[in-house]
Amino acid sequence: MEKSAWILQGGWDGHEPQLTSKRFAGLLAKHGYDVIIQDRLDCLADLDALKKLDLLVACWTMGELDPVYARNVSEAVGAGVGLAGCHGGMCDAFRQSTEWQFITGGQWVSHPGGDGIEYMVNIRHGSSPLVEGLTDFPVCSEHYYLHVDPAIEVLATTRFPVVPYYHSANKPVDMPVAWTKFWGLGRVFYTSLGHHDDVFDKSPNAQVLMERGMVWAGEGKAYAAAHGLTDAPFLNQAKMY
Repeated sequence: MEKSAWILQGGWDGHEPQLTSKRFAGLLAKHGYDVIIQDRLDCLADLDALKKLDLLVACWTMGELDPVYARNVSEAVGAGVGLAGCHGGMCDAFRQSTEWQFITGGQWVSHPGGDGIEYMVNIRHGSSPLVEGLTDFPVCSEHYYLHVDPAIEVLATTRFPVVPYYHSANKPVDMPVAWTKFWGLGRVFYTSLGHHDDVFDKSPNAQVLMERGMVWAGEGKAYAAAHGLTDAPFLNQAKMY
């Protein structure tokens, strides 16, 4: 049975949403997805259409999210629709929406040194099948510092600081680069890599991780249905707010 996905494409052009959306659509097509690229947020007004999806991919930096749209995404993902994204296209989207941040598991706050920073991505071996066979790899891009949900399952990290900045006065820290989490029955995947589309060419492991993460997130609805999880008690509680 063919699976369905929407890719939200838009926001700040500096993150090349058209190029990343095209890339991700091609990756998903290999896995049998019927992909629609949406370039307007008002598609999120249709809760019934959202709930029919298997996967929602975010490629929309900054912008504003109508609270009704945020609730619809929350309900759809909570019911099993997967959510995946990269870099600012997911965790620097909709800065004013704390609901979006709660769902995604993190929010960008800085990239000390700007673009062109050389750093290592360190795979947490054994953390998930999504990183099986992957090795640590270098990246030259923005070095994302994020505020993160303590509930996330971290798949890869990077060490801060790399360049001098105010945060350097603190101890070195390992910042999550990629993670998974759950929102109700929905699976959520994020990687901070992808400032420009060519990062996925220059660091092939970054693309492997993104592809695996999208596919994993998109399998959540089918898994919930196959295991009789659609009547989870928290779903009824979630509708109360």
